[in-house]
Amino acid sequence: MPAIVIPGSTAVVVGDGAVGPMGVLSAKQMGAEKIIAMSRHKSRQDLALEFGATHIISERGDEGVARIKELTSGVGAESVLECVGTQESMMQAINCARPGGHIGFVGVPHGVQLDGQNLFFAQKSLLGGPAPVRRYLPYLMELLNREINPGKVFDIEVSLTDVAEGYRAMDERRAIKTLLRV
Repeated sequence: MPAIVIPGSTAVVVGDGAVGPMGVLSAKQMGAEKIIAMSRHKSRQDLALEFGATHIISERGDEGVARIKELTSGVGAESVLECVGTQESMMQAINCARPGGHIGFVGVPHGVQLDGQNLFFAQKSLLGGPAPVRRYLPYLMELLNREINPGKVFDIEVSLTDVAEGYRAMDERRAIKTLLRV
């Protein structure tokens, strides 16, 4: 995980779609003591808490960053997982990290532009890309058999002929992720 979550640390997860809850699960597995999920939707907040979040913050932008600072004695989190991929979510993630903190982005960035000089002087590291699944697969399969159930992000099931409704449900935030029945 590019956010470099260390045991006993604070991790913030920006985003509550299908990727965000996986970020919460990952932070928990990596030993984060405080896991703060940023979410505005009750069902997604409940799932984040079930997966290991210790705090939920519904505010965004400067208000969300201020709430993170309140929970981290004014300094920000050691690790932030950006799980959306928008300009707003990336800036939220960067601003939630403390100096020397790590931001990992797993949300596919679309339209994101960063000021390298600001990132440089903030002394924060930023790393992202697709997860190297094969590297972690044996360990994850073992966890699936005894500890975690990531399939809970599939909270609606539709037939292949109703795929448009599945996408609509995700777009309207009525579903986290749609499972297609063939």
